[in-house]
Amino acid sequence: MLNTGLHEMNAPAIDRSTFLSTLPATSTDRSAALWIVGVSSILFALAVPFAGIPLPPIPAFVASYQSALAVSDIITAVLLLSQFSVLRTRALLWLSTGYLFTAAAALAHALTFPGLFTPTGLFGAGSQTTVWLYMIWHGVFPLLVLGYAWQKEKDGGPTIKGPTSNAICAMALGVIAAMAAFTWIVTAQHDLLPVLLRDGRYTATMIGVVSFVWSLSFAALVSLWFRRPHSVIDVWLMVVMCAWLFDIALSAIVNVARFDLGFYAGRLYGLCASSFVLAVLLIENVRLQVHTVGLVGRLRQQSASERDYYGKRLALYGAVVESSNDAIITKTLDGIITGWNKAAEHLFGYSAAEAVGRSIDIIVPPDRKHEVRSILNRIAGNESIAQHETVRIRKDGRALDVVLNVSPLRSDNGEIIGASKIAHDITEEKEAREKLRRETEERRRIFETSQDLILVTDGFGNFVQVSPSVKDILGFTPEDMIGHSATEFIHPDDLEKTREEMRAARRGAVKRSFEARYYHYDGHEVTLNWMGTWSEPVKRHFFIGRDLTEKQAAEAQFRHVQKMDSIGQLTGGVAHDFNNVLTVITGTIGILADAVADRPELAAITKLIDDAAERGAQLTKHLLAFARKQPLQPREIDVNALALEAAKLLHPTLGEQITIVPQLTEDAWPTLVDPGQLSTAILNLALNARDAMPEGGTLVLETRNIFLDDGYASMNPDVVAGNYVMIAVSDTGSGIPPELIDRVFDPFFTTKEVGKGTGLGLSMVFGFVKQSGGHIKIYSEQGHGTSVKIYLPRSSGVQESEFEALQNVPVTGGNEKILIVEDDALVRQYVVTQVKSLGYTALEAANGAEALTILDNNKTIDLLFTDIIMPGNMNGRQLADEAVRRRPDLKTLFTSGYTENAIVHHGRLDSGVLLLAKPYRKTELAKMLRTALAS
Repeated sequence: MLNTGLHEMNAPAIDRSTFLSTLPATSTDRSAALWIVGVSSILFALAVPFAGIPLPPIPAFVASYQSALAVSDIITAVLLLSQFSVLRTRALLWLSTGYLFTAAAALAHALTFPGLFTPTGLFGAGSQTTVWLYMIWHGVFPLLVLGYAWQKEKDGGPTIKGPTSNAICAMALGVIAAMAAFTWIVTAQHDLLPVLLRDGRYTATMIGVVSFVWSLSFAALVSLWFRRPHSVIDVWLMVVMCAWLFDIALSAIVNVARFDLGFYAGRLYGLCASSFVLAVLLIENVRLQVHTVGLVGRLRQQSASERDYYGKRLALYGAVVESSNDAIITKTLDGIITGWNKAAEHLFGYSAAEAVGRSIDIIVPPDRKHEVRSILNRIAGNESIAQHETVRIRKDGRALDVVLNVSPLRSDNGEIIGASKIAHDITEEKEAREKLRRETEERRRIFETSQDLILVTDGFGNFVQVSPSVKDILGFTPEDMIGHSATEFIHPDDLEKTREEMRAARRGAVKRSFEARYYHYDGHEVTLNWMGTWSEPVKRHFFIGRDLTEKQAAEAQFRHVQKMDSIGQLTGGVAHDFNNVLTVITGTIGILADAVADRPELAAITKLIDDAAERGAQLTKHLLAFARKQPLQPREIDVNALALEAAKLLHPTLGEQITIVPQLTEDAWPTLVDPGQLSTAILNLALNARDAMPEGGTLVLETRNIFLDDGYASMNPDVVAGNYVMIAVSDTGSGIPPELIDRVFDPFFTTKEVGKGTGLGLSMVFGFVKQSGGHIKIYSEQGHGTSVKIYLPRSSGVQESEFEALQNVPVTGGNEKILIVEDDALVRQYVVTQVKSLGYTALEAANGAEALTILDNNKTIDLLFTDIIMPGNMNGRQLADEAVRRRPDLKTLFTSGYTENAIVHHGRLDSGVLLLAKPYRKTELAKMLRTALAS
């Protein structure tokens, strides 16, 4: 209520402007003016017929009339000049000049009028002096009114520059000088002027002059009428000009001589003309005085109300300061405390009596005293300080974290005399904020570095947050998924199960574990094990998904190993018992053969039985080899010498249509193995290769020193990381269909026609390699050929070779960006991990089309690292050609499960093109990446 009352007293109603020259005329002003003009016109019309009637001369009338006229015009000029001193408009200066000139002309006219002061008038006036002064007087005023009309605008018109007093003085001096000049002309130069009045009557010249003067007045009236909008002064100036026209008409046109009816009536109109604007200005001044008196009264009432209001307000502020939970302190610009509320006592431990009058330094740590001086300097410079966090000291020495808001403190005249400070304790808040920051940072780190996939969805299943690990697991970026529905990525067969789990979580199930398949970016399915929960406060589902791809692959491989072991156990048992049976048969068949030696027909049958028994023995030998139960006679051998011997033996066996190409590594490590079994294994592999090349081809025999690292071992559970000697048998045959790769080592499995193979050749090789502590791997692409690699452990107790020393040099990485293209998801993930560990930025693609899309969208890729043989319409060689066509500066490194010699020989790569054969160790990868990037 107090504020409302104060507001009402601060806004008194003012419905008119102080300055009539800019105040728009109202309908009341126009009506009053029209009434006066109407009455004046009627009186003028009544006086015209009698204008020439002579009346007694009354010189005193002239003196009184001229004096009243001069006084009226002077007062009007003064009032107009007072407005001009504020508004500074040229139009008001013109109008003020007009009124001042008429006052001067009236005085000069009275002084020179015959019979007033002397018979002929003062200053040596003649018979024509007053007549010419009358014409000058009545001609100059309308000219100045015309100047006013054309200078005025809605806002008053153009203004003058410089002091208004100079303009007023110049105007007054100009009027006096002009009037003096005109008086001198009509007195001293009287005889040079045309005669206007002869024997008391007007001449023809008089009629012409007075007509011109009357026309000037009419022109001024017309100009005022058309110069809209009209102000109050404009309306009353038009009334003045109407009266001015009546004055000239009666005094100088329709009358006959001096002191007739027209003479007297015209001067009465002239007196009225000088009074209209004055009357309006005086009425307005009276109104303003009344308004001022009322305003003073209201201001006094308002002042009393404000004193009461501010008294209550001061008391209220005092109560607020004392009851505030924040410390409120005032101090001088020198840092002396002048105010200290209860909250300051509680916060800093000093009572008001202890603090007031002392320096603010009592609560400032020594190392922050410069900060206080800086704050006070800024306050002295009229600057406010907001939300400034700092440290202050309690009386007991404990440090406090506070936030300060400091403002200048002013005296009544506005001078800055000190500072007002509000201190808010944020010690606990800051500790809580820091704790929250740490927790947030920890959760962010977990979210960003998690190898598992973390998803957050809203209640409708739309992704809100997705962890960066989605790139490695599903091939998408978080931006690809955020804002999209989970239904776009979940396998349709697992969609309903996922929805049921989400509904169960919303019903209160705290943690839910389930499996669901998601689609990878390249289209294949990825199985994930999910843990999910629902948060009711934030209305969000939280899921953590673990990629089961590696686990499933490992389980499948483990099951395969178990299967092979089980088959081996079964096969070994059967072979053992069958061998016992064969021992009896072969032992007794000799006796039988001796008994029937003289009977050829029975001897032939005995020979058949003996041959069958021999074949059975060979079969059991193969079965025992697969079961890893054959007797081995391992010894340290040179694999290069054995491979060369095998190549010589294979020439007549394979035929002329097959070319055998040995590619042997110098200084190949020795290995501890049964040489006879190894030769047999090479022979079996060569025979399989021959059958895959019925039209002829190339067989490559290779040896290499290889280190199988932990990464390779993690993908092949039967492998122990270490040094191996590799013996590879590669062909350019028809290859093995992908669906049969996992079965080729099974005993009795064969793709050959009936009677052309037992299906035990590869199973025997598999068993021999495993029994020797080695590892065997098949790489095959249908239509391109097959490469079988046997890895036999390096024999211990030998000196470090040049190859091994080369592999043990420090690993060198880089910071370039590499695009890895590999169709096997498990191998791709392994390669990406290795490349990143070397410091490179790794991008990945599952096929050629996806790789080209990434290349087009990322112009900063430095190297393409691609597998050569990939399913689909584009192999690695074709991908590299297209990539280089689009990016001529792009470097390329190939990789393949085939050996380098086999690849080059097969014609899939040009000689000299860089190839990294699988498997490879980290040092080989690092060296080849640097070589490719530098090529």
